[in-house]
Amino acid sequence: MIELGPELLTILMFGLMILLVMLGYPLAFVLGGVGLGMGWLMWGTPFFEIAYLRMFGAVTTYSFLAVPLFVLMGLMMERSGVSDGLFDALHLCLGKLSGGLGIATILLGTLLAATVGVIAASVTMLGLIAMPAMLKHGYSKEIASGAVCAGGSLGILIPPSVMLVLYGPMADISVGRLFMAAFLPGLMLSTLYCLYIFTICRLHPELAPASEEGRSVPFLKKVTMLSTSMLPPVILILAVLGTIFLGVAAPTEAAAVGALASILMCLAYRKLTFNVLWDSLIGTIKVVGMAFMVVIGAAIFTAVFIKGGGTDVVSNAVMSAPGGRWGPFILIMFITFVLGMFIDWIGIILVMIPIIAPIGIALQFDPLWFAMMIIVNLQLSFITPPLAYSIFFLQGTLDPEMGVTTGHIVRGVLPYVGLIGVGLLLMARFPQIVLWLPGRMVG
Repeated sequence: MIELGPELLTILMFGLMILLVMLGYPLAFVLGGVGLGMGWLMWGTPFFEIAYLRMFGAVTTYSFLAVPLFVLMGLMMERSGVSDGLFDALHLCLGKLSGGLGIATILLGTLLAATVGVIAASVTMLGLIAMPAMLKHGYSKEIASGAVCAGGSLGILIPPSVMLVLYGPMADISVGRLFMAAFLPGLMLSTLYCLYIFTICRLHPELAPASEEGRSVPFLKKVTMLSTSMLPPVILILAVLGTIFLGVAAPTEAAAVGALASILMCLAYRKLTFNVLWDSLIGTIKVVGMAFMVVIGAAIFTAVFIKGGGTDVVSNAVMSAPGGRWGPFILIMFITFVLGMFIDWIGIILVMIPIIAPIGIALQFDPLWFAMMIIVNLQLSFITPPLAYSIFFLQGTLDPEMGVTTGHIVRGVLPYVGLIGVGLLLMARFPQIVLWLPGRMVG
């Protein structure tokens, strides 16, 4: 056994974590390996019993039961075919506007976010459905790519979101209240995205020409198509979020309702086959297995870090920043942004939140507001290279013959980085964007 001061422990643990992740090792093994290695060096074999108890406690957290159910719900929705009809209806209604298909893509991404909640599924669906349509109608590759990545990334913010399910237990906040708190910020970002596309395409209509399709379709038919295509996802949203808001069910029970509703919806659209159900279940196991491996690794890592006094080092360093309580807050936001460029969001939630959530309380910020600022900040991690999941999901979905390069996609998402920054400033100036809806929950 060796003696390590809290300062040296902090430098070694975070330094090793970042180095090994940059070398390409899986985050779950990095967190678990660094935690076990440092724990054994400092406390010997008795630490393994502590690690076992932390692992067991992490994977048996009741709120985490919602994760596989929400993932299954999202995968079943992906295969139901709902998104195809909805995009066609939005295309007919908005296509005659310059940039209308881009706005339709954002709106579809918003609805998918409230029913799918899995970034990979949302971006893939939009890439397969909306991207070819926009390019066919002469849209700039940057405008089309940006709309798909930004719209698809809303799935990790707008509830039901796996990120919110994982965040709640880490910060000791009700997942149901997090769901309600995230709803308006998600809609705010969606609105900002639509306004950006509308404005840029009004100024430069050649970037996104209007579509002639739908001009001859009667208005009543358009409204009917849009209403009927929106009805299934709206029912699913009400089945999940409505039961939570009204206090009828907790998020875990609501997730079960949503999973069942998505299976019935797939059946109603005549897409439910044994292969579809089997693929959805296997996909759920893969996603949840990966997430829970990170949960286990992070539990071991944080156990060593907290026991070794690392949280005091981080807290003292952050609290010493100038500028009153806003100086430390800005520093936390900057660190979160930088980490999001290199580390999976699951690792950031599971490792950083137990450390920084108490700092937010010490700074006298509302815990729910503080949580949403961090979560919206993490939206940036999906569109800022080098990690940028949305960019690589879209790149992997597209046919090479479309000629869309990574450069096109990166240039397309850059304006949305600024828009998320605007959203964060609005939330800081008007906290009720976050706090209004949770304050009206029943129960």
